[in-house]
Amino acid sequence: MQASGGMHATFINTATLSKQSSSKHGSLKSTTNRPDLEKLRPMSSSSSWLHQIVDLYPPGSSNRDWTCQYCKIIQPPRTRHCHDCDKCVLQFDHHCVWLGTCIGKKNHCRFWWYIFEESILSTWTVALYIESLHLDIEKVWWKDFIGVILLAVLIFILMFLLLLLMFHTYIALTNQTTYEVARRKRIFYLRGIPDRVHPFSKGICRNIYDFCFTRENGFVLEAVPPIEELEARAAPYTCRDLFCCRCC
Repeated sequence: MQASGGMHATFINTATLSKQSSSKHGSLKSTTNRPDLEKLRPMSSSSSWLHQIVDLYPPGSSNRDWTCQYCKIIQPPRTRHCHDCDKCVLQFDHHCVWLGTCIGKKNHCRFWWYIFEESILSTWTVALYIESLHLDIEKVWWKDFIGVILLAVLIFILMFLLLLLMFHTYIALTNQTTYEVARRKRIFYLRGIPDRVHPFSKGICRNIYDFCFTRENGFVLEAVPPIEELEARAAPYTCRDLFCCRCC
């Protein structure tokens, strides 16, 4: 696991480990492929963990689909290798060049709060600039000109932050990631799923809880729902669904 600026993402380390590992940072390590999986003892902890990972994917998946070609480890669903960090990141969202770290399972909520605080700061700064331009004080023209340019830049930054905040709020409410939204058709276990169906969503209330109260010790792996459940979610909403709070 790596840290930067108090923000932590969950990484799957590349070192070889012969047994199940769940560190305080929530890192998993394994280099065993599926053919080797069948040769392991059924009662061994490594076999148990690997069987758990395999069961998270849809039936018929190939080990080439869920094995990282760089780390040579079995990746749980929603995991991607980050070339900047040279790690496999659980629930990978994106690599933030400004913070110098990946945004993943355990720091996505902190990243949301970071954007929120930056938006509040930019809004307050824009308000101060507008107030300063309305002050009845004699100033040379070029100072007002520079003030207007800086105000325009601040407004542009504020608009970008607000759009970014709205987007990450949306993906938090639907339990998605930026990578899943941008590369949905390229992720093998998301192919064929209707665009308006969010396979990992557990309802708005549960999504918010999981997003805000991530477990500090360990983590919870998410399985790809069966096709029957996804087809049921694709059905149009009815009045009964609204009364039963299907949306949350």
